[in-house]
Amino acid sequence: MELIMDSLKVILRVITILPLLLFVTLYMGKRSIGELPVFDFLVILTLGSVVGADIADPDVHHFPTVVAIILIALLQKLIAWWKIKNHKVGRLLSFEPTLVIYEGQFHIKNMRRINFSIDDILQMLRGKNVFQLENVHFALIEANGELSVKLNPNKEPLKTEDIQSVQPKTSIEYPVIIDGRVQLKALELLGLNEGWLRNELLQKDITNPQDVFYAAVNEHNQLHVSLRNPLQEPSLPIFH
Repeated sequence: MELIMDSLKVILRVITILPLLLFVTLYMGKRSIGELPVFDFLVILTLGSVVGADIADPDVHHFPTVVAIILIALLQKLIAWWKIKNHKVGRLLSFEPTLVIYEGQFHIKNMRRINFSIDDILQMLRGKNVFQLENVHFALIEANGELSVKLNPNKEPLKTEDIQSVQPKTSIEYPVIIDGRVQLKALELLGLNEGWLRNELLQKDITNPQDVFYAAVNEHNQLHVSLRNPLQEPSLPIFH
């Protein structure tokens, strides 16, 4: 009789806890199910542990489990909001992209720092259909552990615009403003300065860099700007 009651408890918990878990996951948003940042990964592990213990052990009280799931979801949303508002917090709670190849040369110090071997990088390059290291302009290990690769312009697959143009166009840009903060080191590496940046912004009728959400300079020193509060919000038709 006790076994039957325990089994009924488990069935009831599965029926009640899984819809709650689905609702909580949808509430937390795409970040919790997509390319997981470190904190979100820990949140998912914790949710799994809490739910697993609740379902598998009939002696565990059900109501505190429900409260724990809701509190974990609220904490995840709070941390996500905090990371958006405070760039330093975001950097502390997640990994940053790491340069592992530049101009066909391995960045050994960075590879050791993130515990990636040559075999790891070469395997990931092959996954990107890149089989010659010398063809790589640069490669980054992203925060989610994936490899992003930029080939040298003359080694990139041909596109329609390349065929129609005499000279291939490059597509690299270097962030010089991120969330209103001027990236002085990036400007220095490009041989530019803050005075040049402010002058370019003035030509676009922007007097304060803090009004800029993102700005980047391409290889021709052309500035692209995305404002924090654009005059007109972009919109795209969405088809279901």
